[in-house]
Amino acid sequence: MNLTDQIVWITGASSGLGKGMALEFASKGATVALAARRIDLMNRLVEEIESKGGKAKAYFCDVLDAKSIETCVSQVVSDFGRLDIAVANAGYGVVGKIEELNEADWRRQMDVNVTGLALTCKYALPHLRKSRGRLALIGSVAALLPNPGIAAYGASKAAVHNIGESLQAELMGSGVSCTTIHPGFVDSNIARIDNEGNFHPEREDPRPANLMWSTEKASKVMVKAIAQRKAVFVFTGHGKLLVTVAKVFPGLMRKLAVKFAPK
Repeated sequence: MNLTDQIVWITGASSGLGKGMALEFASKGATVALAARRIDLMNRLVEEIESKGGKAKAYFCDVLDAKSIETCVSQVVSDFGRLDIAVANAGYGVVGKIEELNEADWRRQMDVNVTGLALTCKYALPHLRKSRGRLALIGSVAALLPNPGIAAYGASKAAVHNIGESLQAELMGSGVSCTTIHPGFVDSNIARIDNEGNFHPEREDPRPANLMWSTEKASKVMVKAIAQRKAVFVFTGHGKLLVTVAKVFPGLMRKLAVKFAPK
């Protein structure tokens, strides 16, 4: 898997899976354009990548602001001359039962995970068409399961899944691939972000540690799936199992979902 000289733009690249994918892409020879709001964290990541012989540059990008997204991708193309791979990774999760969530909770969840992702695709695609490049959307196994206690997050990732399916049809014959990735439990910062989008580094992750993949391990398989232009990629092993159970035994899956729902 040689990605030498490929220009890769990743949103939400300051931490978690975005950071992990940036390190993995750089290790394969790609030049990585890091996009997020936390410039200080990205500057440290640039230093880390460069210390290992890789190439990277940091860009401010707020996916809640369409102009910010458009400006960011334009700067990347201006700096590097083209765009080969775009990864719409920025996102977070709202926690709470449907009857507990307010309008602001729903709007922010959909604005970040759905509208922000869709606009990332919109502004990246004209450049990807020129390079016959690769587009990747980061979803979640939650897109394919019942989600008591995190229904807003699951609904947003179900929308990501459908956007991916629609793009695969819209891009047919263009030479541009669209890979929708649905991770299971992966070590990331998603459980440390509150419903308003604020980061709490001290917050414990309630997800089962024994089922958790490391960020590094997850990033390797995600980058490989993008490089291979897969249409839909579901991992981990338990993630695939849960999706299968949901398809074949939906009643059982609902009972399991209730048992392990956030308290």
